[in-house]
Amino acid sequence: MAVIDVAGYVAELKDHAVDHGFHVHDERHFVETYSLRQVWEVDLHPEEGCGGPLDLHLALEVDPRVLLSFEDAVVELPEDADPADEFHFPLTFTWALPPLPTGPDLLRLAIDLAGVGGLELPLEVSAIDSFASATDAPERRLTIVARHRVSLARVLAGEELLCEVFDRSLAVSRFLLEAAPAWLGE
Repeated sequence: MAVIDVAGYVAELKDHAVDHGFHVHDERHFVETYSLRQVWEVDLHPEEGCGGPLDLHLALEVDPRVLLSFEDAVVELPEDADPADEFHFPLTFTWALPPLPTGPDLLRLAIDLAGVGGLELPLEVSAIDSFASATDAPERRLTIVARHRVSLARVLAGEELLCEVFDRSLAVSRFLLEAAPAWLGE
């Protein structure tokens, strides 16, 4: 039996996201057959953003080597000892908006979002300008990414609930929802 129930942890993450004001739309689980690497993906958005332009995508990547190393470390521990906090899975938050006719100034947006995400949720802001044809105006697609390391030791202890991370991601989502109408030309 596995030391950590990863599928159960993902279910807890979804429930916890709902407790923090998110609405879960979809979940996917992928397993790479050669390496047995796994990815759990969850699509969600703030409850007030249902039907809105914002998409938020969570992805938890499970490296089987990290999981097996953690299980080996836990099995070798004395009965009352806690495992070292050396094993982590990456959790990625990705926000996306549809093409923006009036895209934001990226530097200004990055500065504004740095204050919203804070140290708990550092954010990367990027955009892609695409041209349907040489005579068309560019369409800007905006993407914001945050990465968080999920501690397997804290998951095992039942302490890795990510309250602060979900609160910050909700604040980022609400910031983007408020700004989106101006960028969409509405």
